[in-house]
Amino acid sequence: MILSTSTLPKIGDRITGNSTPPDDGAIREWLGPEAYGQWTELRTWIDASYPEVFAPDWLYGGKNRGWSLRFKKTRALTTLVPEYRRFSAIVVMGRAEREKFEERRYAWRPQLVGAYDDAKTYIDGKWLTLPISSKDALQDVTELLAMKRPPLSSRLQ
Repeated sequence: MILSTSTLPKIGDRITGNSTPPDDGAIREWLGPEAYGQWTELRTWIDASYPEVFAPDWLYGGKNRGWSLRFKKTRALTTLVPEYRRFSAIVVMGRAEREKFEERRYAWRPQLVGAYDDAKTYIDGKWLTLPISSKDALQDVTELLAMKRPPLSSRLQ
């Protein structure tokens, strides 16, 4: 179910078996304990920050891109890409989000600014693919998502 090839997986390989979306057990096994903990932490943060807003949707991007988990209502908040022993978050930043990012440019971690500067800008925005490999990287993503769409709890105060 995990790989469609017979080779051993390498760090960063994606889940490419297209018969069914991966279940929680497959994700846990594929990511490993540390990355799975961060995956769960980010999913929990999204659920708590945007209660009953998003119904995560598994997407199959073909044998090269594999499976990804998109959080979208009318516009996508983020897409999580499970990779072997890690995962990435894709955050698309439109014009308004890029302006907000630039206003805080020197408050962000240098690694995030570098990823932002390196990301290609398309007609629908700047696509950042951010590997989550530390608490700092996880914090970067939650701050970007909160900037992009303020959590419901902060709007109620």
